[in-house]
Amino acid sequence: MNHSPDVAQALRHAYLFAEMSEPHLQALVQGMADIHLEPGKALFRQGQPAERFYFLREGLVKLFRLSPDGDEKIIEIMRPGETFAEAVMFMGPQGRYPVNAEAINESRVYAFEQKVFLNLLRESNEATFGLLASMSRRLHMLVNQIESLTLQNATYRLVAYLLEQIPRDVKTSPEVQLTTPKGVIASRLAIQPETLSRILGKLRQGGLIEVHGHHITIRNVQALRDTVHLPPQE
Repeated sequence: MNHSPDVAQALRHAYLFAEMSEPHLQALVQGMADIHLEPGKALFRQGQPAERFYFLREGLVKLFRLSPDGDEKIIEIMRPGETFAEAVMFMGPQGRYPVNAEAINESRVYAFEQKVFLNLLRESNEATFGLLASMSRRLHMLVNQIESLTLQNATYRLVAYLLEQIPRDVKTSPEVQLTTPKGVIASRLAIQPETLSRILGKLRQGGLIEVHGHHITIRNVQALRDTVHLPPQE
C-alpha cells in the first residue's frame, strides 16, 4: 500500500522509529495499516492475541482494564506521536494484550505487524535501541504513576498531570486544553470526577489557573510547581 511521505516524517518523532534507517522505515511503512476509529471504538481487547503494535497519529486512545465488578481503571492515555503495545511482541506466539485499547475521540492509528518489526530488529541496531528507549521511557512513566497513585494525594496528582501537559520550553502562562474528558482524567488519576472539579476550583480560587470550559490557562507555572513539592495532605 502506498502512503504519503508525511507518514514516515510523523513516525520519526517517536523513539521507536527516530534512528531507524530509511530503507527499514520505508519497509515498515509499506506494510502498515491505517486505521480510523470512531469515539468509543475498540482497537483491541484484553486477552486477544497480540499480533500488532500501534502508533497514534491523531486523537486519543485509552488503555484500561476492567475489575471483576466492571469498574474501568485507565492505565494510560495515549496521545499523538506515541507508540503502544510494542513490548508484547517479545512474549512469543502466545502473547496476549494485557489491556483494552479504545478510542476516546475520533482517532487514527498506524498498525504494524509484530513479525515484520521483529525481523527488522534482527537486522538493525538502530531499531533495537529505539525499541529499548521506548520501553525504558514507558517503564519510567509507569513507576512514576505507581508512586503518584500510592503516595500522593489527589491535588498532587492533578497538579502533576497539568504540568505534564506543558511543553518544556514554555515558562509562563501556557494554555492547557483538556481534550481528554474530565471523567477519563479522573479515572486515570484514580480520583472521583467531583473531586477533580473541586480541586480545579481551588486552584482557580488560589489564582494559579483560569478555567474556561476545556481550556485551562496556568497563570503562574512556578507557583503551580511549588504545590507539587508540598508534603502530601489528606
